[in-house]
Amino acid sequence: MAARPYRVLLALSDHSDLSAWVNLASQMAYPHDNIEVRGLLTVPEEKSLSEGTNLAREWRDVLEAIANDPNLPTPQSSSVVVDYKPMSRLINDINQANVDLLLVQWSGAEALTGNMSTDDMLQFAPCDLVLVHGKPWQHKGPVLLSLRGGPNASLGLHVAKTLAENESITLFHVTDQGQTTNLRPMLSDPRITRTVTANTSIGEGIIRESVGHRSIVMGASFHKPHTTASPSSRFMNDVDSKTQSSLVVVRALRPEALSFHQPTWPLVVEESLSTKVDRWFAESTFHHSEFADLKALMALKEKQGVTISIGLPALNEEDTIGNVIQTLKSALMDEIPLIDEMVLIDSNSTDRTVEIAESLHIPVYRHPDILPEMGTYRGKGEALWKSLHVLKGDIIAWVDTDITNIQPHFAYGLLGPLLRRPEVQYVKGFYQRPIKVGEKIESFGGGRVTELVARPLLNLFYPELSGIIQPLSGEYAGRREALERVPFFSGYGVETGLLLDILEQFGLEAIAQSDLEVRIHYNQPLVDLSKMSFAILQVFIARLEGRFGTEMLDKANRSMKLIVHEPERFALDIVDISDQQRPPMIEVPAYRERLEKATEAN
Repeated sequence: MAARPYRVLLALSDHSDLSAWVNLASQMAYPHDNIEVRGLLTVPEEKSLSEGTNLAREWRDVLEAIANDPNLPTPQSSSVVVDYKPMSRLINDINQANVDLLLVQWSGAEALTGNMSTDDMLQFAPCDLVLVHGKPWQHKGPVLLSLRGGPNASLGLHVAKTLAENESITLFHVTDQGQTTNLRPMLSDPRITRTVTANTSIGEGIIRESVGHRSIVMGASFHKPHTTASPSSRFMNDVDSKTQSSLVVVRALRPEALSFHQPTWPLVVEESLSTKVDRWFAESTFHHSEFADLKALMALKEKQGVTISIGLPALNEEDTIGNVIQTLKSALMDEIPLIDEMVLIDSNSTDRTVEIAESLHIPVYRHPDILPEMGTYRGKGEALWKSLHVLKGDIIAWVDTDITNIQPHFAYGLLGPLLRRPEVQYVKGFYQRPIKVGEKIESFGGGRVTELVARPLLNLFYPELSGIIQPLSGEYAGRREALERVPFFSGYGVETGLLLDILEQFGLEAIAQSDLEVRIHYNQPLVDLSKMSFAILQVFIARLEGRFGTEMLDKANRSMKLIVHEPERFALDIVDISDQQRPPMIEVPAYRERLEKATEAN
């Protein structure tokens, strides 16, 4: 079994004995850290998959604790599969992955495991398969090994040795000339201290011989789809119910069996878009507390060899900028150097914003001074786009500077999913947004443009993004390799444009969102929210033109009449509101030149 690397995927339906399972998977793998872990979260079919969100978070917390336990082998990856039939989905994923052995926390022969029958697992798993039922195996002890020989012999002996450790192994086999011959190499193994030959009922013999053994390891067969039935679940269940040992079923995959596993295998069914979004919501909605262990995040960062930058866009934020910088810098740069650089990107502030930032030793750039040959526009989106040219990190997070209740988790809550999940390219923050009504603070009511404009339009035209809680939030992070390949709108439409374009280029699975709990900032007047809505609508129309091949925006009015109702003035003011679209930064010659120089320097 150790002649080549042997990769084990561990599938669990509950996490109560997770450390014992991880140790078992490690002992079966070669090298011992060549393991991955998947939690199977089965949602009842009458419910939305999004109902699994909180349980998925609970699973991730436990998996992360295991990954950070110095006394346990560290899995190469761990995640939660949320599905109506999570085992079917896992097996489908194995078809596209390099997995040698699927080790399953088995519910029993006649029960469903991850909502999949034992017969289907034995038939469709496209790799070696080990099903383990019961808990006695968690304490090493004698093992009863029942095999007929054939392709299961090597795998069965490997599993038996793992479970027995230094204890004895009893080999139980039937009196069949051909099969006995196949077992001859095993008969000379020094770990097998006793051999029993059955000449009556196999089941009765196994039950009789099981006394004194902690585990029973049995072989099962691979059967071609739509031919003979797989091994009798009744027989396995009879052995399981009449013994005190853990029942372990092994099934090695013969090379010729691989031809029966095509990409369109029978257990994969087309699912609705709504179900896809619900699953994404359950699996990709995080909470900042999942990443509160900054030392663990630092270890991930160092292991991956990435650098992290925080960009702080600002315009006249003298009341809050100092606290924002000091809070993030103290926790994420001084105490633990999770962040490599923090830079203020100023949009020509006329107050003390720049002075305060410089006094705190934070580099400051005025965005009109960056890439001057490209010209400049007003707007936050312009500042973010140009910040890509000066920020050096492989991962970039942007945090608004008007937050009055800033905490370190506004940054690390965005970075955590990117460090934990290599497939994630972009993370949006979300939070409760209190709103001030008169002198009273209401717990809810902020995010009015989000609820009245952005989310309804997403549900109408981009339902893939209907699970995004706050598409317009000002806190988000992404990998440079993704951010540099999408265009940026210069003003209010920047968040909308980034979300739509990242979906288009990288897909929904590349996006995640993180709960930052509560964000308190200065709520904008209604007239400013109206202008924001007008710009966001233009972005939606621009992207819909590309998606549906229509031309609307060129014929649309780009100016907005704003109602002015003051004590001495009642009139309409006309304001031009039109975001400019900046090209992907990777297309800018000066940026490419900067990247080339950085590569040569390294």
